[in-house]
Amino acid sequence: MKLLLVEDEDAIAEPLAKGLRCEGFVVDRVASGLAALDAPEPDLVLLDIGLPDTDGFTVCRELRSRSNVPIIILTAKGEEIDRVVGLEVGADDYIVKPFGFRELIARIRAVTRRTGERPTQGAPGLGPLELDTRGRRIFVGGEEIDLTPKEFDLLALLASDPGAVFRRSRILEEVWETTWLGSAKTIDVHVAALRKKLGDPSWIETVRGIGFRLHVSP
Repeated sequence: MKLLLVEDEDAIAEPLAKGLRCEGFVVDRVASGLAALDAPEPDLVLLDIGLPDTDGFTVCRELRSRSNVPIIILTAKGEEIDRVVGLEVGADDYIVKPFGFRELIARIRAVTRRTGERPTQGAPGLGPLELDTRGRRIFVGGEEIDLTPKEFDLLALLASDPGAVFRRSRILEEVWETTWLGSAKTIDVHVAALRKKLGDPSWIETVRGIGFRLHVSP
């Protein structure tokens, strides 16, 4: 997942970006509102309000007017009116500084799940595989495939970034909502079931010692 971090304070931005990258995110950081508006569209925006050239509310409003990209506001402004304004101009969530890193990760994943209800049929890189995340349906070559809830969640996670390697720890945390690696065997069971149902085992590749990735030929 590609994140755009809009934060002008190096002391905050640099360790935050480093931590997010360790979690497997691709992070682009900019330090102004103008740079945020000029940046390529990411999968999610982490937006500070106190920017040197404009306020983050204006940036949020402009981003929302042209895109459905998920936006999480990160700010020291914790008054109720600030929260209301942030949500009214289009933010999907609002986190007050200082915040815990694990809380931020949880918020990112929660917002991603909520906004991920938009259909992704025909998404680039998925080839004959089509996912309807709103209806929780999957089609291969136009034919619907019956999956269990966890099988669908696992496939949807891999399909969110085709070709990217998803670590076992991240899969457990996002699909099974656990960090206990002792339960990692269940991932192998579900991957085996998915490969069988998809009809081509090469679509889900095992990256030895790390995890799995989705590879669908165009």
